[in-house]
Amino acid sequence: MRRKMYPKDIMLVLAATFFYMSSPMLVTPLITGFAESIGATAAVMGFVGGLMNLVSLFCRPLAGNLADRLSKYKVSFIGAVFMTAAYVGYIFAPDEAFLVVSRIINGFGFACCSVCMSTWMSNMLPVEKVGSGMGVYGTMNALGMALAPAIGVSVYQKFGYRTAFVIALVFSVAIMIVIQFIGDKGEPEETLTEEKKHFELIDVRVIPISFIIMLFAIPYCATQSFLVTYAEVRELTVTVSMFFPFYAAVLIILRLTLRNLFDKLPFGVFLGAGCGCELIAVLLLAVMQNNLMMFLAAAFLAGGYGIMSSVCQSTAILLAGKEKRGLANSTYYIGLDLGMTLGPMIGGALYGGLDIRLFYPVLMVTMPLALVVYFAAMRNRQRN
Repeated sequence: MRRKMYPKDIMLVLAATFFYMSSPMLVTPLITGFAESIGATAAVMGFVGGLMNLVSLFCRPLAGNLADRLSKYKVSFIGAVFMTAAYVGYIFAPDEAFLVVSRIINGFGFACCSVCMSTWMSNMLPVEKVGSGMGVYGTMNALGMALAPAIGVSVYQKFGYRTAFVIALVFSVAIMIVIQFIGDKGEPEETLTEEKKHFELIDVRVIPISFIIMLFAIPYCATQSFLVTYAEVRELTVTVSMFFPFYAAVLIILRLTLRNLFDKLPFGVFLGAGCGCELIAVLLLAVMQNNLMMFLAAAFLAGGYGIMSSVCQSTAILLAGKEKRGLANSTYYIGLDLGMTLGPMIGGALYGGLDIRLFYPVLMVTMPLALVVYFAAMRNRQRN
């Protein structure tokens, strides 16, 4: 009976995954500009932009413990309720203080959904299809991260910030509706209770990988939060709403093209290529004058952050070993959350403190730092 439910349940989890990722990603490129429109300073703009992921970072352990004690359905529903409450807060926010509270609520809801959805999905898959199934799951995440910002920017440009937030609200409500029809509720395994009493926060072996993905995420997330404002301030004639859909399209093509190489080439090869791609992307954004340059930047950013997010996660799992894959994933996500938090915050500091033309040149320093972390980790491993 469970196997007969897999196709329907998996499709529903994938749909819910798209909605849970799309709702906050629709808000991300707009929230800093909206904060400015209701009176926030540049520093507060950056703080508001990164606050959701900062809260998510600290709430993940709590969400993980809830998932061990409650069904994946219940924790996902709780997360969706909190996300919905946050979007209502955005729509009616009168000032930046109210907006900050809404971002905190959004962060907790996002943590609950992100912890549960991937585990829920993997538990439904037959052992021999976990790899391909989670690849599809990752593609749904990528689509949500790319398409939702485009929808948000388009709606904002035509109707304003608050109307765009209504679309995010619709996405969060859709999560609650979709998961009602999933047959496998993801009930916790009671037999694992004793085994999980020994609790670890991070896997030390994965820390360098966590730092590397953080450094790749900073320029991407700064771009996600400030590209609209950056283009407006520089008075660029570019179609900003098409940046992330084009990024998603290139990323999907790259993942399909390179899928046979992920298990064959060493991490260092991907790191070198990824650093080169991301440096070119940031440089193109720094000198951008037209749509062609913007699309090239999106393509190279897909070859940088887009590919390295998958490579870093798989490398983290391999470093930790089969018995600690969950811990490896949580350590990897700590780096990703930090990057998603620091990106908007650093972007806010650069936007408020420097000439706008220096915004992207300063962000280029992250790639040399990623190489430094890699070579330092390699040297430490050789000593041990």
